[in-house]
Amino acid sequence: MTLVIILVAVGCLAFANGANDNFKGVATLFGSGTTNYRRALWWATATTMLGSVTAVALANQLLKSFRGKGLVAEELTTSLAYGAAVALAAGLTVLLATRIGMPISTTHGLVGALVGAGLAAGSSIDLVRLGRGFFLPLLISPLLAILLTAVVYPLFRMLRRRTGIEAETCFCVEDRTLEVAPQLSQTAALERLDAWSVQVGDQVTCRSQYSGRVLGLEAGVVLDRAHYLSAGLVSYARGLNDTPKIAALLLLTPQMTNFGAAALVGVMIALGGLIAARKVGETMSQKITDMNHGQGFTANLITGLVVIGASRLGVPVSTTHVSCGSLFGIGWTTGQGHGAMIGKILGAWLITLPTGAGLGYACYWGLSRLS
Repeated sequence: MTLVIILVAVGCLAFANGANDNFKGVATLFGSGTTNYRRALWWATATTMLGSVTAVALANQLLKSFRGKGLVAEELTTSLAYGAAVALAAGLTVLLATRIGMPISTTHGLVGALVGAGLAAGSSIDLVRLGRGFFLPLLISPLLAILLTAVVYPLFRMLRRRTGIEAETCFCVEDRTLEVAPQLSQTAALERLDAWSVQVGDQVTCRSQYSGRVLGLEAGVVLDRAHYLSAGLVSYARGLNDTPKIAALLLLTPQMTNFGAAALVGVMIALGGLIAARKVGETMSQKITDMNHGQGFTANLITGLVVIGASRLGVPVSTTHVSCGSLFGIGWTTGQGHGAMIGKILGAWLITLPTGAGLGYACYWGLSRLS
């Protein structure tokens, strides 16, 4: 019975992770107008799956960390009831956030569930390991992303200007250009819509673009390709970092191999993203900060490098925290961040751990009485 429960619980957690996290890697593609929602989602799905498959070879340390080894009593790390309670509690935490469109950390939910279920089982908690091995990386990683983005983006912008590449905003009706102006924020662009005479039913769009050439190629085309690659890098990093955290719980079953666990989790993550990523995707793309292609590329590049580096070191950072931190950094640097939404996201992060812990306690209490 417990075996079935842990398979269902881990599947639920992986699905919830995909629904809440899959679009985060490509949010800048959609938010900057580089591509539409559907194309961005499929690109995220393909590159996340690639990260999931290679996680076994490149992120083996995370498979050990998220079985609770060293955090709770040793006997719990091989307990099916404990693993099922952790998976179920973390999955419910992430699903609740996804329902209201809040991007939260699956890592946070898992850590809270590990602690809550451990307390319900009567285990002591290694507070030093909890602080150094989990809380510290989760706290430092978004701050690092904010600082790196705030430093790197102005450098990229200076380099762009020195090479003669100009940022512009194009106002168009289908293929007809109304005006090309120096770059404007989305808010400022919308205020200019009344300046033109357009027919009823015409849809005026404003697109960020770049004029100039890089190595003989159109700057806009080069940046779009680089933006896609950076989004794929983030999604790959997310699959690499998140898959082993969830797959670790499946390894409590003796029939499951490392590769089998990672593959099953990867498939469920993909399904979660394809079916239920829309609300969180819109929050990440459009409600944190206005952005153009260059800003989106910078945010993705920083996120991918931080998360991949952490995965190789076995450090359990949150892709959500890092990607949001990069967007916060862009908003801070450009002055176009949406403070109210950023405040709501930070509030959601604060309650993720206690929510995961409370649900972990309740789930272990219930499952221990079923077995």
